[in-house]
Amino acid sequence: MKIIIKKDYDAMGKEAAKYFAEVIRNKPNAVLGLATGSTPISTYKELIRLHEEESLDFSQVITFNLDEYLGLTDDHDQSYRYFMDINLFNHVNIKKGNTNVLSGVTDNPETECREFEEKIKTAGGINIQLLGVGGNGHIAFNEPGSPENSRTRVVDLTKETIKDNSRFFEKVENVPTQALSMGMGTILEAKKIVIIVNKESKAKAVAASIEGPATTDVPASVLQKHSDVIWVIDKGAASLLKDSS
Repeated sequence: MKIIIKKDYDAMGKEAAKYFAEVIRNKPNAVLGLATGSTPISTYKELIRLHEEESLDFSQVITFNLDEYLGLTDDHDQSYRYFMDINLFNHVNIKKGNTNVLSGVTDNPETECREFEEKIKTAGGINIQLLGVGGNGHIAFNEPGSPENSRTRVVDLTKETIKDNSRFFEKVENVPTQALSMGMGTILEAKKIVIIVNKESKAKAVAASIEGPATTDVPASVLQKHSDVIWVIDKGAASLLKDSS
């Protein structure tokens, strides 16, 4: 496990994007695992810059997103498909057919999740996975208690996660209560994992994930068992680490 502490949010984004660019340049048809939310935006901005100014080529890249709200259409302004389009896909030369985001309006969520897993397998597995961490230590929508071997599935969101995500909606009642999410087991199979976390409000989750025991009570702590994990965090998120030098 490697821990990199950057001075601010933009510096974090540049650092995280560096690892994705390296993978793409070494393997033009790389399979990327992507995340949504406010934290990855600076990473995506840097990847767009690298595409526009340094010819980073996405033409053969395949992507899989971690999750999607159940009940939201692709064009809903809070759907994760919409987020990815406006924050990355529309600005690089990726083929939309190579971008895989779970459907929030599928008639059969279980089949949707099973086929998503099969697509990852057919693509050869995820080469590099981007993650964020929730205030309770969740990764994707794997809430505390999610089994370590879980696969892509329908999950119920906790009150804390619904409250955290309500800032993106007009009111808390509009936040979906369920989502489709990659499982812990699926995430752990990625060859490399980059976790980006900022703000002091996440410091407790970061400390528990890095320095606490590996337990499903803090889902991100299970990543201690992975062989290639890079934490990219700011000083606020690192503030409770025993060794934050």
